[in-house]
Amino acid sequence: MNFENDTIIALATPSGTGAISVIRLSGEGSIYSTDKIFKGSVALSECPANTIHYGKVYDSDNSLIDDVLISIFRKPNSYTGEDSIEISTHGSPLIVQKIIQTMLKNEIRIAEPGEFTKRAFLNGKIDLAQAEAVVDIINSRTEASLRGARNQLDGILSNIIKTLREELIKVSSLIELELDFAEEDVQFVSSEETILLIDNLVIEIDQLLNTYSFGKVLKDGVNVALIGKPNVGKSSILNYILKEARSIVSEIPGTTRDIIREEVSIDGILFRIFDTAGIRITEEEIEKEGVERSRNAIKNSDLVVFISDEMSGFDNDLYNHLLELTTNDRIISIQNKIDLSALSLPKVEVRVSAKTGEGMNYLLNNMKKKSLGIESYTEKTAIVSTLRHSEALNRAKNHLINSRNSLLSKMSGEFVSLDLRNAEDALGEIIGEVTSEDILNSIFSKFCIGK
Repeated sequence: MNFENDTIIALATPSGTGAISVIRLSGEGSIYSTDKIFKGSVALSECPANTIHYGKVYDSDNSLIDDVLISIFRKPNSYTGEDSIEISTHGSPLIVQKIIQTMLKNEIRIAEPGEFTKRAFLNGKIDLAQAEAVVDIINSRTEASLRGARNQLDGILSNIIKTLREELIKVSSLIELELDFAEEDVQFVSSEETILLIDNLVIEIDQLLNTYSFGKVLKDGVNVALIGKPNVGKSSILNYILKEARSIVSEIPGTTRDIIREEVSIDGILFRIFDTAGIRITEEEIEKEGVERSRNAIKNSDLVVFISDEMSGFDNDLYNHLLELTTNDRIISIQNKIDLSALSLPKVEVRVSAKTGEGMNYLLNNMKKKSLGIESYTEKTAIVSTLRHSEALNRAKNHLINSRNSLLSKMSGEFVSLDLRNAEDALGEIIGEVTSEDILNSIFSKFCIGK
C-alpha cells in the first residue's frame, strides 16, 4: 500500500443494487476532480466544508450519468484528514461503475483495502488501535462485540497505553541522562523509585492482560461443542437453544453423522454451537468419520458441553478422553432428560430437560459465565481483544521485569535503560507510535475497499 499525495476513490457502500450508493474520494484533487464532472448551482471548489449539494454528474462525453448529492469535507476536518468528497447516487451498479470510470480519467486511482482508514492513521486522526477498531465495528455481529469495538474506537485502551508509555519515557530519559554524567556520579532517580514505578506498571499491564479472554469472546464469539454418547440428546439441546428443529432427533443411535454448526446470540454474546456425532467405537465408515470430526471440534472449541443421561450414565472413559483433547476448566458436565427420572448422576454440574426446558436457562448462564472469565464490565472498561495487543503487552511486561532484575542486581544503567526502551517500543506498537510497514499492511489488508 503506497501512501502518496494522490487522490483515491472507491465505493463505500456494499456492492450490488440498492436504494443509494456512496462513492468516496480522498486526497488533494478530490474537490477539483469532482468539479469536472459535476454541474450544480455553484462550483464545489467555492463551497464551504461540511455542506451537501445537489446536481448532476456527466461522463467524459458530457452525457448525463445521474442526479447526485455531493458532500464536501475539507482538510484537516475529515475522516482521513484530507480533502474528501462523498457522492451519493442511485443504487445502480452501472451508475457507480460509470462514475468511477469517469473519475479514473482525472488522475485518480482505486483505493486499496483500508486505505481511507490508513490515511486517517497516518494523518494523526486516529491511532493504530483505534484504526483496528474500525474493522471490528464493521464486522460486529452482536451487541457485545459492537460495544467492545466502540469502546476501543473511543480511545479508552489507547489512553491507558499512552499514559503507561509516557511514565516509562520519563523514567528511562532520567536514567539515560544519568549515563551522560556517570563520572560525576549524579543520580536523577533512585533505584527504589524506579522499581516502584516498574511494579505499578506491571500491575496495570496485568490488569489489561486479564481482559484478553473476555475481549476475545466479545470480538470473536465462543465455539461450543456438544459432546456425549449417541442418543443422550445433543441434537435436542441444540434445537432448544435455537428455538427451532435444526438437528434431526431420533432414538436410533448415530443419527448425527456430520457436525452441524449453528450460531446464536445469548445476552449479546455470539455462540457457535457444534452438534457433533456421538463418540463411540463403530465400524460404520461414515459414522467413524463423524466421530473423528467430533474429536477435532473438541480440540478447537472454547467450551465443551459434556452430555449424559440416566440410561447411558456418566461415562468416565469418555470424560477422560475429553481431557486428552481439552482442559477441565472448559468442560461443563450436564445431565439431560431429567423429566424422565429424578435420579442425579455423579460429577454433573447442571441438570436439564431439553424437552421441557427445565434447567436450560441455568445452562446458558453457565456457558456465558465460563466463557467470559470476568464479570465486571462497563462502557469505560479498557478491553484487550486482539492477539497483537496481547503479545505486545506481554513483551512490555517481560522487558519491565528484566529491567527490575537489572536494578536489583546493581547492573549498569545501560541494561536498565535498554529494557525500559524496549518496553516503551512494545507499548508503542499497540497505538502505532512504533510500527513497521509490514505491520500496517497486515492490519489494513483486513479492511474492505472503501473503508
